Amino acid sequence: MPSVPTKLLIVALAVVPCSLAGAQALPPVDQQIAAAVIALPKDMRDGAGVMGYKTAGKLELVRPVKNGMLCLADDPAEKQFHVSCYHESMEPFMARGRALRAAGTTGPQVDTVRFAEVKAGKIKMPTAPASLYQVFADVNDFNPATSSVSKANSLFVVYVPFATAQSTGLSTKPAEKGPWLMFPGTPKAHIMFTTSM
Repeated sequence: MPSVPTKLLIVALAVVPCSLAGAQALPPVDQQIAAAVIALPKDMRDGAGVMGYKTAGKLELVRPVKNGMLCLADDPAEKQFHVSCYHESMEPFMARGRALRAAGTTGPQVDTVRFAEVKAGKIKMPTAPASLYQVFADVNDFNPATSSVSKANSLFVVYVPFATAQSTGLSTKPAEKGPWLMFPGTPKAHIMFTTSM
């Protein structure tokens, strides 16, 4: 079995902040930015754009993208600390997922709608590989004073829309110590990398 639990993968790949307005006071924007970029390698953090919260429940751009990477700040209304950063070419697909969930679409239906919209040309997918970095932790394991997180789980994938085992030479079977292809043949196809590699 892979070292990243299946439940974590499902949550991770949704990349969905689901705010409950008023559940908790919002951290200052500069703190949200510092926390959001910790998912990235250090040399990529300064140029990353960040979407955060100036108003509870409303995710918006708080720092522009300068290096192609866009990060989502931790949602203070959630019980788990979670930040993610992905290549800006994935934003149309990610934004549509957030909009669908905000409108009440749930579970696999989100991808059913998005896949149909990709096929219809309504959502443009990247033509080159696009990375995604995520960090998950218990909310109490994030230290806002130092913008650091302990006992974190990290996840890294590279989106390769419509890729298959045949086109990549990668297995579609989850692997603990090597890359594997998830959701092959779909707009959401991506190469999974585990932290145990």
